[in-house]
Amino acid sequence: MNVKELRQLFPILDQQVNGKPLVYLDSAATSQKPLPVIEAIDNYYRQYNSNVHRGVHTLGTKATDAYEGAREKVRRFIGAASTEEIIFTRGTTTAINLVAASYGRANVREGDEIVITYMEHHSNIIPWQQVAKQTGATLKYIPLQPDGTIRLEDVEQTVTPNTKIVAIMYVSNVLGTINPVKEIAQIAHKNGAVVVVDGAQSTPHMKVNVQELDCDFYAFSGHKMCGPTGIGVLYGKKRLLEQMEPVEFGGEMIDFVGLYESTWKELPWKFEGGTPIIAGAIGLGAAIDFLEQVGLDHIAEHEHRLAQYALEQLATIDGLTIYGPKERAGLVTFNIDGVHPHDVATVLDAEGIAVRAGHHCAQPLMKWLNVTATARASFYLYNTEEEIDALVSALKKTKEYFSYVF
Repeated sequence: MNVKELRQLFPILDQQVNGKPLVYLDSAATSQKPLPVIEAIDNYYRQYNSNVHRGVHTLGTKATDAYEGAREKVRRFIGAASTEEIIFTRGTTTAINLVAASYGRANVREGDEIVITYMEHHSNIIPWQQVAKQTGATLKYIPLQPDGTIRLEDVEQTVTPNTKIVAIMYVSNVLGTINPVKEIAQIAHKNGAVVVVDGAQSTPHMKVNVQELDCDFYAFSGHKMCGPTGIGVLYGKKRLLEQMEPVEFGGEMIDFVGLYESTWKELPWKFEGGTPIIAGAIGLGAAIDFLEQVGLDHIAEHEHRLAQYALEQLATIDGLTIYGPKERAGLVTFNIDGVHPHDVATVLDAEGIAVRAGHHCAQPLMKWLNVTATARASFYLYNTEEEIDALVSALKKTKEYFSYVF
């Protein structure tokens, strides 16, 4: 994998910020977009912009072929059995909310349990809080180890025959923890529960096969994997999706509409009411082509190397605390003693370095860590060790500046 050549395909990286070369270390929030994705979206709007499914004219046919072609690319990319199991959404949040609103409310009752973890993104906490409130179910949390990992023994103790749903992120957007999703699914299924996986931080960075994981639902977003914003995917096992009712109603998702009753289209379209996110799906398809051409194994290896290098270099800074396990995905979350993460991010920005600061949509995890916020540097296929060196140098300057001021 030639990172220098790959960087040439990301025009946004070739700029200066505050008079310094841009060092973009915020891909866990959103990735940058390569030229093939930008050009695919541009080509759709320039050459064959049309609504899908309803038209018989040439542009409509081309748009429909591209939109449904993207669905097939997604199916292949995550190893689903059928395109009927691939539903386009606005993103991970919408996908999880769809499962909670449709499957959750229909299948969870008073006395049942929903199991999640302290590390979940708010998008995988709040929907289940709402289901628990509306149904009288109990929300339970799998405990974490001091390094932010999960023990399967704790999963075994937390998941019971009363558990109906286990919802878990594959990769933590704060700790970088890679959770044993396949083994967790086995425990959940042994107890009769379904498994919902938040794949927002895993899908861009490693090979995923939903059939091998044997998860029941899997959600991810396009914008974190070189695709456009506003497009995401919900995978669901066909037998479960067939039982579920739509949560949005209108055009595209109907079969027959009468004065008092209506019927729905077959999968996957019954969950895609209204004009779909056509350009987004086409852009996501182009992003998948791009990632497959680079190779997910190469990307995972590159990011692992960057993460380990970052851990080694950041450990040389006195007063800097790193959160999460040693073996992790390609991100590092940290704090500097006596310096608020927002101040850290502000000083780094003055050096042209973009990191994320705040609670990262993970307030329960911040409470577990006994902090209010952290700074996070996250890596992707276009990042380099030289950029990590720039980060470390800038953090040392930050520490010196605030030590002098205060």
